Amino acid sequence: MGRLERFWQRVSDGLELNQLWSQFQADARASYRLYSRDVDSAGQEGLTRGKRFWYVAKQFFWAILEKLSPARRVLLLAALVMIIFNPELTWHNNEGTHIFSLDLRLYGGLLIFVLLVLEVADRVVMKRDLQIAREIQMWLLPVRPPQIPGVEIAFATRPANTVAGDYYDVFPRHPGDPADASVLMVVADVAGKSIPAALLMATFQASLKTLSSTPSNLRQLVEGMNQYSCSNSQDGLRFTTAFLGEYDPTSRKLTYINAGHNQPILRRASGAVERLGAGGLPLGIRKEAPYESGAVTLECGDWLAIFTDGLVEAINHREEEYGEARVVSVLQSGAALPPDKLLSRVMVDLDFFVGSTPQHDDVTCMLVRAV
Repeated sequence: MGRLERFWQRVSDGLELNQLWSQFQADARASYRLYSRDVDSAGQEGLTRGKRFWYVAKQFFWAILEKLSPARRVLLLAALVMIIFNPELTWHNNEGTHIFSLDLRLYGGLLIFVLLVLEVADRVVMKRDLQIAREIQMWLLPVRPPQIPGVEIAFATRPANTVAGDYYDVFPRHPGDPADASVLMVVADVAGKSIPAALLMATFQASLKTLSSTPSNLRQLVEGMNQYSCSNSQDGLRFTTAFLGEYDPTSRKLTYINAGHNQPILRRASGAVERLGAGGLPLGIRKEAPYESGAVTLECGDWLAIFTDGLVEAINHREEEYGEARVVSVLQSGAALPPDKLLSRVMVDLDFFVGSTPQHDDVTCMLVRAV
């Protein structure tokens, strides 16, 4: 019994049956979304229920088959023929006496197992490479917020995949220059997910750090970022939404530009709620796009929530979005908490809302409290 328990613990990784079932459901939904993209729904119109079933089944079969290499397609088809049709092979001697017969279903199952081993090997290699990419990406993001007079900051991110297209940072414009103590607060979201978005996120970070050290105001900085993004956006297909704010601790003034990003929520100490929407188009769409800057003064007790669309557009099993109203509600109820505790409450509330529904987009949130 001890061996059996150890075997099950190793296989299940210590998860309970309900956790395994939830994980299977999440994997099944993710796989369904992947393959259903290749199903032509328009071709189902006018078909009877039976014909529609076979049409969809055929579309799914080809969607699965075409994601394999040609050699593995042949291997899979051979295995299916052996398992489903089971062509029986028999041998007889010269006198017609039966010697033995061969049941090909066993060999079909072995071929399926070989195919599984090959696919798992690819997945392991890819997972290892993605983990390395994830570690490199984490080097580009701050581990903890800097100490800034007048404000307290907390941030968190959750990638939908191993690597993400979201970016956040808080850093001084000109470190070491006492005459310029302004601080940049940035949250950005590259269109798309996974490796392509992560690569563009890295280029966004590099260009931001380079341009922010030059003698320029916030509008000139964003215009320079936009011109650089346009040269790498594939004619606007790979654009980036971003919120950039420059905070002056002396005057407590936050000058900002919203480049097509979700409007941050400014919750005043009185409970009033404002949105920071002044700005322009997302970066990378039009090279000469104009940008308008806005400004607010952060008074003691004010809260500023900057987030990506992965937070407010997260959905539950009923296809309902989390929404900005829930973010405002958590801000209102937890205004007395420190930023890290309130941010934890936001993420827990998000988890409670989505339940077992798979995460479909990167989630990033930055909370700033004026003290």
